[in-house]
Amino acid sequence: MDIFARKAFRRRCIEAPRGTHGACHGRPLARACAAAALLCLLAATGAAAAERAKLPRTSDGQPDLQGYWTNNTVVPLQRPAAYAGRAELSEDEARARVAKALEPTEAEAGTDADVHYQLTDYGLDITQRKLNIDRRTALITDPPDGRLPAPRPEAAAQAKERADFARAHAFDGPETRPLGERCLVWPHQGPPIMPTGYNSNLEIRQAPGFVVIITEMLPDPRVVPLDNRPHIPSGVKQWLGDSRGRWDGDTLVIETTNYSGRTQVPGTPQGLLLTPAARVVERIDRTGPDTLRYRFTVEDPNLWDRPWSAEYPLTRIDGMRFEYACQEGNYGMTNTLSGARVADRAAADKGAAR
Repeated sequence: MDIFARKAFRRRCIEAPRGTHGACHGRPLARACAAAALLCLLAATGAAAAERAKLPRTSDGQPDLQGYWTNNTVVPLQRPAAYAGRAELSEDEARARVAKALEPTEAEAGTDADVHYQLTDYGLDITQRKLNIDRRTALITDPPDGRLPAPRPEAAAQAKERADFARAHAFDGPETRPLGERCLVWPHQGPPIMPTGYNSNLEIRQAPGFVVIITEMLPDPRVVPLDNRPHIPSGVKQWLGDSRGRWDGDTLVIETTNYSGRTQVPGTPQGLLLTPAARVVERIDRTGPDTLRYRFTVEDPNLWDRPWSAEYPLTRIDGMRFEYACQEGNYGMTNTLSGARVADRAAADKGAAR
């Protein structure tokens, strides 16, 4: 019996006497009804305790979340307009969505995908992934419409300005190339951690007083203290922010602040960067022997007038993580920029010839 079933069971036990419309009137009957309600509560409490006792635990008594997990999903962050008002698909629709995602595709000749290394050679293609049949139409759970809140007008204007600049100056120099291409940080690393195109896996390790989370794609270990220490000074900014954790019952709660102002949550409008005022709260708990639930809430008063929340499942996979050795910043940058200079000269020659 999961927590939701236990709550419903307990509610039925408590409310049953009221539904008899007078059957519990009178002192003897009232006592009997009260005793019955108490027995229901004790049974539900005992069931809850039994469920908690079944959870695998670490040496310090906390739920064991350790292992290798994937967050591969075909559920989009925001609910598509075609599913407006629908929180879930039918079982058949959900299976069809997964089947479509697993269909092999041919890369268009001359595109980046065409010259990219073959993903199937490394077990990275979507057809080789473990995917859940998740019927939901969006990862976002709040707002209830499954859509991101509208950005504040000034934030939207700044995002457009950044996006326009990035397009116009994409190949000016290393500083204008994406952070991921420079092997500094990838947006999916978060927090919040988001599904990505491939290598969409992570590792969790625990030790007394600490939790370590490592994404496979750009494996920067995020060490989360659990000892109630304060956040680092507000003037210190970090790529992955500054995380502090605690246990709320059997749920790991992680609060992250001190963002750099140069990263954004994948799926949000281009150029809408989390500001140093951002605060992200992650919640991770077990839902089964081989599944975890990952929930998060993003709050940034400089970007949105209200916080928003999302969740997705984590499914256990056979470890270990693949080493993601990011080399683009070492040798690819020279090739990228020298190719751009060739294109500049060709454009200038073409203009001079007119």
